[in-house]
Amino acid sequence: MEYHVLIPTDFSDSAWNATVYAMNLLAEEACTFYFLNAMNAKISAMSNMSKKFNEAMSESAIKELRDLKAMAEAAHPKEKHRFEIIFSSESLNDAIATSIKKYKLNLVVMGTKGATGAKEVFFGSNTVGLISKLSLCPLIIVPEDCQFKIPKQIAFPTNFIRPYRAEDLQSLFTMAQQFGTRIRVVHIQEKSRLSAEQRNHYTLLKELLEPYEHSFHWMPNYASKTHEIFDFIEELEIDMLVMINYKHSLLERFTREPVIKKIGYHPAVPFMVIPD
Repeated sequence: MEYHVLIPTDFSDSAWNATVYAMNLLAEEACTFYFLNAMNAKISAMSNMSKKFNEAMSESAIKELRDLKAMAEAAHPKEKHRFEIIFSSESLNDAIATSIKKYKLNLVVMGTKGATGAKEVFFGSNTVGLISKLSLCPLIIVPEDCQFKIPKQIAFPTNFIRPYRAEDLQSLFTMAQQFGTRIRVVHIQEKSRLSAEQRNHYTLLKELLEPYEHSFHWMPNYASKTHEIFDFIEELEIDMLVMINYKHSLLERFTREPVIKKIGYHPAVPFMVIPD
């Protein structure tokens, strides 16, 4: 399989760190990496500026994209890896959606940092917006201070509300096959026992995971979902968090919890979001 990977960039250290993570994660795979810069994300508040100014901004961004491509090729000279650049005048989310369709991408990797500092918010606003709208391929969110580690332990939180299908979990299975990953399924117990429907979904998930090293973990409902998941990540030395973006899912609650705006948590591990 050849990967086609999109890396949105604003030429920040956070975006470069996501690039390094992606190159290391797929070091042994045939890949084409596409660096995307969306100008409209920068100048939306300047729509009345002159055409000449906009052209100068575009030329500057394209030059930075070419410099970024050259830097990536020099830093990671893998024969299996190619690098391309995309400049777009669309908004960031629209540019990503357009690129996924045009280049038949199967993964987006994005760096993130809190808009007011890593210790004050969980995700930047661009990232939260992308999580809610991206429905075409998996997204990996890489914290700006994250150093690459082979994902030997993956946390997979679920409330067993929806039945899982093998195709939903293919990205997770691929990771397990590639790295010998242990999948740790996490369920936060909101009630003393699962409903009949939840038990059926639990049994189905257990069957799907049978070929892979895995375990199930039941956590008491003692705090916010965000807080509990991060406790789990820290205690079990998790290398990656993976969730499926179903409508009305645990992920939806996770990204909307007020605690995200208040607590001093910033994910120390990459976060993969798999679309429904």
